[in-house]
Amino acid sequence: MWLRHPPAGDTRSLGRMWRIYPRLRDRWRGLLDRRLSDPTVSVWPGPAPQPPARAYVPPTERKRFYQNVSISQGEGGFEINLDHRKLKTPQAKLFTVPSEALAIAVATEWDSQQDTIKFYTMHLTTLCNTSLDNPTQRSKDQLIRAAVKFLDTDTICYRVEEPETLVELQKNEWDPVIEWAEKRYGMEIGSSTSIMGPSIPTQTREVLTSHLSSYNMWALQGIEFVVAQLKSMLLTLGLIDLRLTVEQAVLLSRLEEEYQIQKWGNIEWAHDYELQELRARTAAGTLFVHLCSESSTVKHKLLQE
Repeated sequence: MWLRHPPAGDTRSLGRMWRIYPRLRDRWRGLLDRRLSDPTVSVWPGPAPQPPARAYVPPTERKRFYQNVSISQGEGGFEINLDHRKLKTPQAKLFTVPSEALAIAVATEWDSQQDTIKFYTMHLTTLCNTSLDNPTQRSKDQLIRAAVKFLDTDTICYRVEEPETLVELQKNEWDPVIEWAEKRYGMEIGSSTSIMGPSIPTQTREVLTSHLSSYNMWALQGIEFVVAQLKSMLLTLGLIDLRLTVEQAVLLSRLEEEYQIQKWGNIEWAHDYELQELRARTAAGTLFVHLCSESSTVKHKLLQE
């Protein structure tokens, strides 16, 4: 049985939506308890205007003030309802997202909060606020240029000259990713032991610029977020293109650090916390890119219980 989207202004309970999207729910619930500490983007439950050119400073926690969470389809997209209140962005804009799947994921974040709303766990809400308010007022071309510039400092393009065991580890683990990217996108990248990094050909920049141009503004915000976590455009491309899993991409981005930990040891709780947080943030950004790249409406079957 196929379900139709509700008319504008109509709402649905999360219980019914979760039966329709069990995989999205189960995959995402495991990430909600991971802490988000990036102060450059944030969320508010209602109007709290901020200067457009300044970074958001999110409240840490707040007592939960709503009972039910639902979504509705309006003229501009899908909206989030906290009881009978419409969710707003930090700049007091109506919180409206382009796809139903993204709306469900955001609603899940809000519904998963317990007695206290922990804003630092709400990765997708944060990214949506950034996309809606665009606090730095950047255009699509500016986002693309900033993303392409990451190639100059890409983690996996910088190599050490010693010790030999780490040199070999970098070659074995990072070279396949570079080779895949060169073949997949038809561009030359390479690596270098120089502090200046590899020389990236102009044609490579043009190819990457053309590829990124196929994404919308929302997805580009997500791509930039993931690149910032991994310190690598190439790992981000592999992740978004499903060449790498989140776990693989994170470990590859931390290859030298993990090598040192294996050699010298670590503070167990601190390492584990940092690793899980990085995975959560990377997973959130990747999911955001995919959900923002889907069509605005989703046809789905009602699962038989």
